[in-house]
This record gives sequence, C-alpha cells and structure tokens, in this order.
Amino acid sequence: MELKEILEHHIIDHVYARFAAAGFQIPISKHLFMILATAFILAAIFPLIIRSKSAFLSPFRSVIEIIVLFIRDEIVIPNLGEKNKGYTPYFSTLFFFILIMNLLGFIPFAATATGNIAVTLALAFTSFILINFAGIRHQGIRGYFSHMVPSGVPAWLYPVMLPIEIIGLFTKSFALAIRLFANMIAGHIVILVFISFIFIFGSINIYLGLFVTAPVSVLLVLFISLLELFVAFLQAYVFAFLTAIFTGAAMHPH
Repeated sequence: MELKEILEHHIIDHVYARFAAAGFQIPISKHLFMILATAFILAAIFPLIIRSKSAFLSPFRSVIEIIVLFIRDEIVIPNLGEKNKGYTPYFSTLFFFILIMNLLGFIPFAATATGNIAVTLALAFTSFILINFAGIRHQGIRGYFSHMVPSGVPAWLYPVMLPIEIIGLFTKSFALAIRLFANMIAGHIVILVFISFIFIFGSINIYLGLFVTAPVSVLLVLFISLLELFVAFLQAYVFAFLTAIFTGAAMHPH
C-alpha cells in the first residue's frame, strides 16, 4: 500500500481534513494547497522579484518580462486588437497561474492541480465569463446575441443555428478544461505504468525486473518527464491562446 501511495501521489487528490462552513463541507486537500501555493507565488513572490533591484533576481525579472511581452504581442494584440491590449494582465496571470500549477507537480510529494478536472473546469469557467463579458462590453447585449448566428444565414435556418451556436458557446470553454486536464494527467499515468512494469516483471523473475525492465523503464520515465516539462509550458500557452481567440471572436464577430 505504501508503494502504491508513493506512485499515485501525483495523480490522486488526497483530502487531509474537511472544514465546515455555512452548512457546507469544504475539503482541505493536496490540490487545494497547490492552488494556494500558486496564488502565493503570483501575489507575493512575483511582485518581490519584479520590484527588487537585486542583480541575483535580474534573470528572473527578464524572463517574466519576456513572457509578458510575448503574451501581449503574440496572443493579446493579434486576437483582441491593439486597443484591447489592456487585457494583457489577465492573460499573463492566466498563463503563469496554469504554468506554476503544472510545474509544481515536478516537486517530490507535491501534485499537479491541473490534473484535477474540477480545477480545469474552474479555469474554463473564468474563460467563459471573460468571453461573454468582453463580447457584451464591446457589442452590447443586443448586438452580442444578435451576432451569434453568422450574418447572411437564411431565416429558416435560425431555429437550427441558434441552439448550435449557444451549445458551442459552452463547449468551447468545456473543451479548454478537458484538454488541459487530459494532457496533464496523461503523463503522470504513463510514468506510473512504466514504473509498474518493474514490479510486474520483477514478480515473475527478479533478474528480469531489475536488470532488464528497470533500466528501460527508468529511461522511458526520464524521457516522459522531459516531455511533461515541455507540455507544462505548452498547455499553459494553449489555454491562454485559445481563450484569446474565443474572446477576440466574441468581441469582433465580423
């Protein structure tokens, strides 16, 4: 059981306690701690790095600045327009929030909170709110909903197209949640499978497990871990980029 818990600690959310408030049971879990740790890093550590004049922290400041400028110039402005680059702080926060949660999973005995569907659904919900808020803000309520169905569509198709467009409004955000969740949990499951091979073949023959399966499994785990590091950055970028595309489409229907 101890070995099983060690191998699964990156995948399963462990609930340590439950806090009762207003008749609700709020679980205090490992993923909640990871989310709070990420929020602390963004709210306390990042401002400290940015405002510090220390030469030691200068490379970190430069990296943060490069990423923020990249988000502004390559994600926000191309999709939302030059006049709407004020949305850059939101997309920068979204990117770093997802990235840090992804990277915390590499720390021993920590966990990847984005491997929890509830977490990714909450992130997708914030994107859903932003998409509709930006669309209504720039077009007005009447203009936003009137442009849901593309112009030029015959009137007899409206009863068919309107429900499809409304469903699509929800499925866009839902797809963001599923994509992030699936990609972040898949790597951990594959690593668990490769490590399990050592014990599966070792139970058949100890020499087969230690001298044949173990080296191959360790090399594969190392490769998947490096791939996961790339995926951690990629999925944070994809989530922010697709949110910007959907937001830009809501703001500029034509």
